[in-house]
Amino acid sequence: MSAPPSTPPASSDPAAPPRPARPALSPSRAADFKQCPLKYRLRAIDRIPEPPTRQAVRGTVVHAVLEDLYALPAAEREPERAMELAGPAWERVLTAEPAAAQLVDGDGALERFLDEVRALVRTYYRLEDPRRFEPESCETRLEVDLADGVPLRGFVDRIDVAPTGELRVVDYKTGRAPGPTREMRALFQLKFYALMLLRLRSVVPAQLRLVYLADAQLLTYAPDEQELVRFERTLTALWEAISVAAETGDFPPNPGWLCDYCAYKKLCPAFEGAPPPYPGRPADGESAAETFAESVSD
Repeated sequence: MSAPPSTPPASSDPAAPPRPARPALSPSRAADFKQCPLKYRLRAIDRIPEPPTRQAVRGTVVHAVLEDLYALPAAEREPERAMELAGPAWERVLTAEPAAAQLVDGDGALERFLDEVRALVRTYYRLEDPRRFEPESCETRLEVDLADGVPLRGFVDRIDVAPTGELRVVDYKTGRAPGPTREMRALFQLKFYALMLLRLRSVVPAQLRLVYLADAQLLTYAPDEQELVRFERTLTALWEAISVAAETGDFPPNPGWLCDYCAYKKLCPAFEGAPPPYPGRPADGESAAETFAESVSD
């Protein structure tokens, strides 16, 4: 799918402070609540910070490189130029998240880290050629209220528009492609964006594309309008459940195998921990849903 851009590629600055935002449902926070209501509370309401991980920060830097790459004229998007963008992208991410410095402490650690970033970017060129098309936008913030008032918010890695008007929604993943049983979970985020674009533009995206850089895989999906309408009802029910929990303070844990990877395990009653006192439902301007990490989470 190729087309001249109808608008210049959008850019987000990870060093800029987030704008005040009312509580809203984002793909990551929706997935959190579905996985574990307590995890949702500790992240989105208590706003307890999580230590940065090498995998997450590496993903953030790769996203920043690809965003910078598409800000260049198409003829300049050579692989060698993309490799040069890794260092400046790291500096920008470090400004936004100084604690990430601890992940590359030691002789040669930063260069090894940047080599990992460059390897993933090189893999990207095996899957798409950024010199052959212009995206409509990159790292685009979307916001929309559904007809029943449910507020949605998210950041789309890339939106492409064909000359005939078809939309393609693209999301970069720095991990490996999921197995068949987890494929629909992986598409949840893109269906979320597809629904937002349907309500904002009255167009069903022709293709949803997940680009997995760790193992050079593409996962594509073509939604239909009725499917997105059903998905809308799912999000409405999810938002209602979150709203009830926010009023009552009842966010129960949901123990499972993912608990071993959870930064909040020590605060979980399922593991003999205790969360802090419930701070109450967040007011407008106090939502933690909008952060730079939200736009690049894997």
